[in-house]
Amino acid sequence: MNNIVLRNIFRFVILLLIQIYVCNYVHFLGFINPYIYILALLLLPLSIPKSLQYLIAFVTGLIVDIFAMTYGIHASASLTLIFLKPYVISWLTVGKNRDELTTIPIPGQKDFKWLLIYTFLMVFIHHFIVTMFELFTFRKFWLTLISVIGNSLFTTFIILCVQYIFTPTKKDYK
Repeated sequence: MNNIVLRNIFRFVILLLIQIYVCNYVHFLGFINPYIYILALLLLPLSIPKSLQYLIAFVTGLIVDIFAMTYGIHASASLTLIFLKPYVISWLTVGKNRDELTTIPIPGQKDFKWLLIYTFLMVFIHHFIVTMFELFTFRKFWLTLISVIGNSLFTTFIILCVQYIFTPTKKDYK
């Protein structure tokens, strides 16, 4: 149990540092800004009490907000992400074994198609909320949607690459 807790704490610290010191300064093509810290929230086990998940999401988003000077946008998007996470996972596992709801969404536990859909949906939701709160207008909705999709695709690509490169074997999580 302590190994899993330490692994999650280490993951959060590393991903937050990468987000704060690297990804916050990446502006690919002028509008694509990856949010790698989302991976830590996506990999939180559903077995953690809901109140603790909300607290972790809020603090994580708040730390990103402090360094990005976005005034609570990432905190609210992270809270929404944690709120919707069990619904997205249960939607993706409809008609399958209920034990899949408690597995950690990593390579080796889930197939690539499942991980791709799960990651893209969650990243899209997060990016949509962040972008809409930043702009706070629907004036150029379609241009904004294209920006959100581009950001989501880029962040999903980075998250899946990180997962496939750094994920330990399946037996290490048992």
